[in-house]
Amino acid sequence: MRYPGETAAGPRGCGLLPVAGPKPRILILGSFPSRLSLAHARYYGNPRNHFWAVMEALFAIDPALPYEERIPALKTHGIALWDVVASCSRPGSADARITGPAFNDIAGFAAAHPTLRLVALNGKTAGRYYARIAGAVPIPYLVLPSTSPAHAGMSVAEKIRQWSAILQES
Repeated sequence: MRYPGETAAGPRGCGLLPVAGPKPRILILGSFPSRLSLAHARYYGNPRNHFWAVMEALFAIDPALPYEERIPALKTHGIALWDVVASCSRPGSADARITGPAFNDIAGFAAAHPTLRLVALNGKTAGRYYARIAGAVPIPYLVLPSTSPAHAGMSVAEKIRQWSAILQES
């Protein structure tokens, strides 16, 4: 089954808009939203993704809350969300199948949000793409384990332990 705008090479189009409060301290960047996230217009919209479990452990944000309540809770903790890739072709949701990525203006986002202290990359693919543009962003960054259900080789507890590094900036 193909989604609207999807070709044999996968969908080509925009990801999600950034989510940020007035004074974010941490920008969490994924690679590109999954098909489920795009369909629901929600960050980490796949219920099997561990992102919201990690946020629960670090910031006591209940993943059972409606999305519309979780996002303001993240903002309260100084967390902003976006993706490194603005658009790409990708059949399915696997990061390994991304082709032709165009990048978001993360340097512009950082310039507009001078309170940012850390960019946290959700997974190696986000880290690899971010490395291409990191020189334009004068903020330290950290590549963390992917919260994707495809990264099943690491326990949720270990992901939480490694992601706790962002607490120093929140």
